[in-house]
Amino acid sequence: MNGTKEIPITEIEGFRLGHAWDQEAATGCSVILCDHCSPAGAAVRGGGPASRETPLLDPLAASLGLHAILLSGGSAFGLDAAGGVMKYLEERDIGFDVGVTKVPLVCQSCVFDLVIGRKDVRPDSEMAYKACLDADSCKDSALLQGNVGVGMGCTVGKYKGPEYAMKGGLGTFALQAGNVKVGAIVAVNAMGDIYNIETGRQIAGLLNKEKNGFRCTEEEMVKDAAAIPDLFTGNTTIGVILTNGAFTKAQANKIAAMAHNGYARSIRPVHTTADGDTIYALSLGKEKADLNVVGTLAAYVMGMAVNRGVLAAQSAHGYLGAKDLL
Repeated sequence: MNGTKEIPITEIEGFRLGHAWDQEAATGCSVILCDHCSPAGAAVRGGGPASRETPLLDPLAASLGLHAILLSGGSAFGLDAAGGVMKYLEERDIGFDVGVTKVPLVCQSCVFDLVIGRKDVRPDSEMAYKACLDADSCKDSALLQGNVGVGMGCTVGKYKGPEYAMKGGLGTFALQAGNVKVGAIVAVNAMGDIYNIETGRQIAGLLNKEKNGFRCTEEEMVKDAAAIPDLFTGNTTIGVILTNGAFTKAQANKIAAMAHNGYARSIRPVHTTADGDTIYALSLGKEKADLNVVGTLAAYVMGMAVNRGVLAAQSAHGYLGAKDLL
């Protein structure tokens, strides 16, 4: 994008990113630990989200911000994992002071990955705690993409079921414009197809019957318009926008909403009843920044992060990765 430069996600100050995963079970989690309680917002556009504590982000709620966000596999079963983040923060005396203790404010969203690997193994509090330790100990892990953390169990292009689906993954992308930095972290686990946001070319998604090229999910759905089959419901793309811009909780909610344009540019179809698409936004710094500019950048970096996550994904558990097809 003209007027900006690409930067590593780790150059955005104010957070630490860590991962933990089970490769054999094909599930995992990724945690964003805030250096201080940070104003945050969220926008849920899909019809089937699995989330924890998102009402905290309503501008009418009393909370001023969050201490952490957890992205995990396991569908609703994975919501137990946030307890590990709570434990980690409590041990370090981090949280909202309620007099007798401090209560960490942690939001979480989960992807459905029960059909890949093992359905009986899900991220738990122990795995999430390990992700927190990873965030503290190894900055380099924050630069990993594809089959890492919550991206371990991600798949895409699932309209015709798992037989013709492909591997998704975790993606990151960040830009700097002047002193303002905006980045995205996303777990790409969509029912729809994935498109390059700059060329419009399909790069992953619903495979053809020979499994050597693509079909267009939107076109297949139109063919079935009179009798849509039972949608393969193992979906949900979840992500986080990070910025060093200074914003209120209400403004962060607007940034999260605008960032969904990045999903719309890179995933088609998106926001269906079979998806639980959710985006969080964290204001981590004090840079003066225009809300509309940051929201516009948020949409771009989110779309690029979706592309990066899918292109970095490796073939696994019978699901073909884009790098092995393109």
